[in-house]
Amino acid sequence: MTPIVAITGPTAVGKSSLADMLAMRWGSEVLSADAMQVYRGMDIGTAKTPVDERPVPLRLVDLVDVFQPYSAAQFQVDARGEVERLRSEGKTPIFCGGTGLYLRAALDDMHFPKGEVDDERRERYNKLAEELGPLGIHAMLEKRDPRSAEIIHPNNVKRVVRALEMCDEGVSYADQAAGFSQHNPFYEHVTFALAMDRARLYERIDRRVDVMMGEGLLEEVKGLLDYGARDALTSMQAIGYKELISYLDGECTLSDAVDLIKQRSRRYAKRQISWCKRDDRTRWIDLDRMGVEDALDLIEREVLEG
Repeated sequence: MTPIVAITGPTAVGKSSLADMLAMRWGSEVLSADAMQVYRGMDIGTAKTPVDERPVPLRLVDLVDVFQPYSAAQFQVDARGEVERLRSEGKTPIFCGGTGLYLRAALDDMHFPKGEVDDERRERYNKLAEELGPLGIHAMLEKRDPRSAEIIHPNNVKRVVRALEMCDEGVSYADQAAGFSQHNPFYEHVTFALAMDRARLYERIDRRVDVMMGEGLLEEVKGLLDYGARDALTSMQAIGYKELISYLDGECTLSDAVDLIKQRSRRYAKRQISWCKRDDRTRWIDLDRMGVEDALDLIEREVLEG
């Protein structure tokens, strides 16, 4: 059986177009691995290809309402369902996305706590974090799970909160993190990470943000707020959304908000690159040295010929 293909890399590097072209060559479909594309109504800011512009079917997008909790554990279930469907149709699944944890959840033998994300509980811990500050909430974790507190920096409040939630579920963040460091495949797969010169990538990121603004990202955010999405704890923290919410709340100028979106997108790209580098199974494709057609030929050779 042909291995599953995963195309990943930093934001704006050109993953979607390459995955679409590969899917067209193979008569297959693309499975999104993007933690924010799962939300309905978040289209422009997540670079979700409009339905009428998709050359091939794009799956694992628009799965839940912006208010609904969604996790890597749920993605694992949904993604593997799509993999089995495609394989039953004789098609090779092609994953595409920059959320590394989601890719690993689908393709590797990873195990997650059984408990679902509880918005009320998360809100309670977030309020505690605001009241106690980073050091205070971290001290709470240290009392309940010293091993996890040792590996989570106090400033990473989001992760501290998740570790506390896991304590409630009877699971240790430290134990889960140790398991995540093991790269044991659930499916045979080949992961390709796209790369290019950092300056060129940053130019593409800045240009993409400008295009998103021109396509109506601000109006999309306004529409989500009118829908009542301000209280959606996860989805409204996405880059591009929280900055424009700050602008609409009068906390900054529109120009400052756009600049901040670009800055945070560049930082996110650096984190995505670092994530890819941590997995020595990743095969890199340098788009400064190789055109798209050559990249497609390379993927075909490595996957089909082994």
